[in-house]
Amino acid sequence: MQNNNFIVGVGFALLATAFWSGNFVVSRGLAESIHPINLAFYRWLAATLLFTPFAIKSVIREWCIIKKQLPYLFLTALLGVSTFNSLIYFAGRSTTAVNMSLIMLTFPIFILLISILFFKERLGLKKVLGIAVVLSGVLSIVSKGQPTKLLDLSLNAGDPLMLMAAFIFAIHSHLIKNKDKKMSIFTLQYSTFFVGLIILLPFHLWVSNHTQEITFTLPVLGSILYVAVCASLISFLSWNKAIDKIGAVSAGMIYYLLPLFSGFVAFILLGEKLHFYHLISGLLIISGILIINRKQKKA
Repeated sequence: MQNNNFIVGVGFALLATAFWSGNFVVSRGLAESIHPINLAFYRWLAATLLFTPFAIKSVIREWCIIKKQLPYLFLTALLGVSTFNSLIYFAGRSTTAVNMSLIMLTFPIFILLISILFFKERLGLKKVLGIAVVLSGVLSIVSKGQPTKLLDLSLNAGDPLMLMAAFIFAIHSHLIKNKDKKMSIFTLQYSTFFVGLIILLPFHLWVSNHTQEITFTLPVLGSILYVAVCASLISFLSWNKAIDKIGAVSAGMIYYLLPLFSGFVAFILLGEKLHFYHLISGLLIISGILIINRKQKKA
């Protein structure tokens, strides 16, 4: 029975990670077809509408909690729904899907740094080593595997945007961790989807009035449906199931396969080239995070 739970949990974690990796490929593939704000808006509009039948009973039952937690829900939605995903779609205009997925792996480092600065967590030698290894992996990406270029560096514009997205996701993760225990995960997710959509609405309207009208071709509609259903609803639910079956640590280890999925799909669909420095960067980032997680597990 325990083996079955492990296999099922790994399967759910792999499914969520694979679908999340496609979000980077979509953001890159639609860079010229739809404005990032519009893509984010339509993603969460579709996700919210599709999620409503499943979450409405939970929302009605917990309405009193929602009203008390409105400031918390607003901040969580602003960071995790509106800002985080919009930054990903802006980054997709000027960097590769592989770079995006590799840089996104740095968010556990930002979680650790926030814990040290604001929650007085101790910074041990292994954590320092882990951070150094992860940073060397990031520098390998931005220098394209040639450290001497760091002195005369011209970044992809999307790379710092992805670092900013990873930092914001780290703050969002701390907020999720400290949610009201009386609020169910369904209510939390639906509430942040809905509030994040409302936050995006005025920006969506402004962009729609000042940019070229969107042509809803089959690839554009299919991509929006993919990020709404697969990269939003199914991924979130699968990830929660994975954590329930195998725990957050084991599920987190599978998440580090994200660049592998993104790189393969980007190579097949977008024709992006994979370089040796991508492999080295990925190994450095994953190694650094494993060093930190090993220390945390012992503690």
